[in-house]
This record gives sequence, structure tokens and C-alpha cells, in this order.
Amino acid sequence: MYTPPAFREDDPAALAAMIGACPLATLVTATADGLLATPLPLLFDPAEGPFGVLHGHLARANPQWRAPVLGEALATFSGPDAYVSPGWYASKAEHGKVVPTWNYAAVHAYGKIEFFEDADRLLHVVARLTDRHEAGRTDAWAVSDAPADFVAAQLRGIVGMRMVITRLEGKRKMSQNRSAADRAGVAQGLAGEGDERARRVAGEIPL
Repeated sequence: MYTPPAFREDDPAALAAMIGACPLATLVTATADGLLATPLPLLFDPAEGPFGVLHGHLARANPQWRAPVLGEALATFSGPDAYVSPGWYASKAEHGKVVPTWNYAAVHAYGKIEFFEDADRLLHVVARLTDRHEAGRTDAWAVSDAPADFVAAQLRGIVGMRMVITRLEGKRKMSQNRSAADRAGVAQGLAGEGDERARRVAGEIPL
């Protein structure tokens, strides 16, 4: 990922927060037949290894897990993003030398990936993913709420994945390269949009 110094994010806590705020990632692997990609909900364990570990599962029918991986796998996490109009810049009135751009946050995690079929490991991953996304619900559902034989049958239809992260690339492009007046204009412009995504970006503009 191309990351100019102004937009680079290296802080481990910030990277973990960015990953945690994006529950659906995209898993990309290179194979002899080309690239394969799958949107996947992933769990991030920052305490495992120097850069953390990702856990998840794929459908058994998905060919991605059967294809030998060439080199590292890549998991991409996308944060809030929004179009930035040059009309919001204070500098537009000064010299007119402005162009549109896009503000966004993203993390790319690279690492060695392992696919597994062990039922106990799969159950652990599925239960943790479920608990994460059911947390806070009034009547939270748990894997143990379903009949054990039904759960066992469902587990036979999926394959687990574990990726040991070897490097993380973080980027937070939020108009840091613009003047304070331009940043204030962007924040105001985005806050006035009808798109919740744009309003989230507005809140991340450094003022």
C-alpha cells in the first residue's frame, strides 16, 4: 500500500483499533492460477506473536483454501471513507489550485496462513466470532444454544484459517497534508453530508 509519511499509521494500539472497527475483512491469496479473494469476518488477537494473529473460517466449497498459497497472504481492513470536494477548501478562494480527493483509513495485514479442518479448533473460532458479534444484544445467541449434532454438521461445511501476521501497514488519509483552514473546511463539508460514512470521516479530520 502506498503510504506517504503524512498518512502513515504505525502505532500498534491505533492499528488494533482500526482492525477492530472493521469486522469484515477481505482475505487475498496468490496462487499458481492467480489471485483469490474472499470477504471474511476475522478475529484479531494482538497478543499472539509480534504483530498478532487473525482467525476465521471459509466455506468448505470455497476453492481458496485448497489452492497452495504463493508467499504471504493479505487481509485488508477498510475504515471510514468519503469523497472530498475541492469546493470545501479555503485555499480554493485564494488561488483555485485545488482538486478532488478521497479520505480513508485502511490496514493491510500480511502473513503466513494456515487452513485447518479440526472440529475442536473450528468450534472455538466460530464460538468466539459469534460471541463478539452477539455482545451487547438483549437476547444474545450463543453456539451452545443450538443442538450439538446440528452444530457438528455445520462445522463439517467450513474450514478454519489462522494467519500469523508478519507485518502491518496502516494508512489514515484524513487531509493531514492540507492547511488548518482547508482541514476545517473539509470537516465542515463532510459533516453536512447526508451520508453517515462521510460524517464519520469528518470526526477524524485533525483540527
